Amino acid sequence: MSFTSPSAVPERRVRVSDPRALRALAHPLRLALLDHVMAFGEQTAAQCAQAVGSTASNCSYHLRALARVGLVEPAASSDGRERPWRSVATGLEFGPERGTDSPAASVAARAVDELELGREEELTRRALNRHPGLPASWQAAEARHSYGLRLTPDELAGLVEAIDGLVRPYIALTRVRAPADAEVVLLRLLAFLHPQAQ
Repeated sequence: MSFTSPSAVPERRVRVSDPRALRALAHPLRLALLDHVMAFGEQTAAQCAQAVGSTASNCSYHLRALARVGLVEPAASSDGRERPWRSVATGLEFGPERGTDSPAASVAARAVDELELGREEELTRRALNRHPGLPASWQAAEARHSYGLRLTPDELAGLVEAIDGLVRPYIALTRVRAPADAEVVLLRLLAFLHPQAQ
């Protein structure tokens, strides 16, 4: 499925810290819908339904729930009948700001993180199953790497920042002049202190 957003949007990374918004996101279908419109741009409820395996009416209901907490908004309709939705952000972070104490937001963010991890694992499994049928150029380009690094907290923060800087020009919603054969790609970056360390 190609990226079909009619126009790129400026980069806008949003921290979702309101417990109400986090609770709204702690629903598998809502998270899948938000992920889909963030990756593929403006989408109708019917397009979303096809992508996430639900009905258009169910997707419409959950898109409105996401709109109520400010995560998506209606986009301009080209024909007056279709009602596309778009993400208000090009990237999200979940949970309270560092240094603030919000137990409710922390718990809700953890639930969203766990759902997101499960969704990314599901997409990874689907990609692995699809891999043998891809054109040779996509087979060669796809990568699955895992590294055991020895870093200080500052080095890890710097490494993540450097990788983030390399990735940002390719964010689907903000890339204005992508080549005609460009497709939406999921890039995961997980970096954490190994659970067996210390």
